[in-house]
Amino acid sequence: MTPRDTRTGDVLERTIIPALQLGGYEYERQKVIGNRLGAGKHKVDLLATKNREKIPVSLKWQQVSGTAEQKVPYEIICLAHSIAESGGRFKKAYLVLGGPGWKLRDFYVSGGLQKYLVGCDSVKVVTLEDFIAKANSASL
Repeated sequence: MTPRDTRTGDVLERTIIPALQLGGYEYERQKVIGNRLGAGKHKVDLLATKNREKIPVSLKWQQVSGTAEQKVPYEIICLAHSIAESGGRFKKAYLVLGGPGWKLRDFYVSGGLQKYLVGCDSVKVVTLEDFIAKANSASL
């Protein structure tokens, strides 16, 4: 079995890091923040920290049409679960959608899933560009 190509994820992480640094955030890469629903440890791509506030950040890159879109609702639920189980350590999380291959990106970032995913309001789904703007202006 050929190993999964994770280079696009690494590039996405490295794209966001300078914006976090400009905004005064510290970060940890590939950080375990709890357990996924029935699937072991929940590792986020980045854990941003500023003024003792820790913010989990999950990144999804969609270069061409594919399965990343189907993973978005599950990732939102897992992030909301980690927030709820964190004992107040996390108040919110971000799911960042990058790349040109999304068919449902506008639906996701406009809050289209909110009426279907009850209790997930603490997870913000944003575009790569919007996240970078928020990060480098210290407004996550």
